[in-house]
Amino acid sequence: MRISRKVQKILSFYEADTPGTKANLARILMNGKVGGTGKLLVLAVDQGFEHGPDRSFSANPEGYDPHYMYKLAINAGMSAYAGPLGWLEAGAGTYCGQVPLILKMNSSNSLMSKDTAPDQSITASIDDALRLGCSAIGFTIYPGSDASLDQFEELRDLSAEAKAAGLAVVVWSYPRGNFSKEGERAVDIISYGAHMAALLGAHIIKVKLPTEHLEHPENKKAFEANKIPIKTLEDRIRVVVKGCFNGRRIVIFSGLEMKNANAVVDDAKTIAAGGAFGSIIGRNCFQRPYEEALAMLKDVAAVYQKA
Repeated sequence: MRISRKVQKILSFYEADTPGTKANLARILMNGKVGGTGKLLVLAVDQGFEHGPDRSFSANPEGYDPHYMYKLAINAGMSAYAGPLGWLEAGAGTYCGQVPLILKMNSSNSLMSKDTAPDQSITASIDDALRLGCSAIGFTIYPGSDASLDQFEELRDLSAEAKAAGLAVVVWSYPRGNFSKEGERAVDIISYGAHMAALLGAHIIKVKLPTEHLEHPENKKAFEANKIPIKTLEDRIRVVVKGCFNGRRIVIFSGLEMKNANAVVDDAKTIAAGGAFGSIIGRNCFQRPYEEALAMLKDVAAVYQKA
């Protein structure tokens, strides 16, 4: 596998990692239609655990079949494909080696009490990731949750074990808990959560697109005193990228709720303009008919190829 200069530069940012871990990170960065550009386009299918199969897949019934997701990731030229243990197991043999895999290590569900502090249980092991030939593990943290300190400790242990085995670490950082619903996507909170993921040793950080809202009073004072631009989405993406060690850690943005295909492409343009590293898309891929999803992903890839 030849590694482009852009990817070599990104790998140089990870100064404490072993050649094995960097090789797996390179496999993700060099794969698919945006391979070698320094950008990522990842398919994530963990919504079945979070929301149930019918909310997740009934809009496009082909999505109930795990093989469909593998085919979508491979034929769309995605950088990697992320999913929970059973979902990846159901196609790992048929599609082995055709797309880098990210094993989602923890999950929650929407049947739990609303009074429960936002949390996830560990549902897979590092041995599972190695057995399936994964390039990375994925782990969700909820900064702001009363359960977050335990999550940080869980991530510390899994991350150390993963890196020792040569795997990369992807962290879903989703602030949730002791602030308003609007605050979950506030630019100061998203930036803070992304920075926490970087501090916890993530190679790749996944966050939601931030809004102009400022949630925390002390954060708001800093934004205003230092005249940090947040008016446009591009401005806010730059804030998050800067919080990820000034761009020395890969940060990618999720597509959120189902939206018009043109809007997904427009998001990619803004993400690229803001200096971020790409998109991680779930519902906006698999809730569309197959050919429509492929066409949309081709357009998204074209954005990052030009960035």
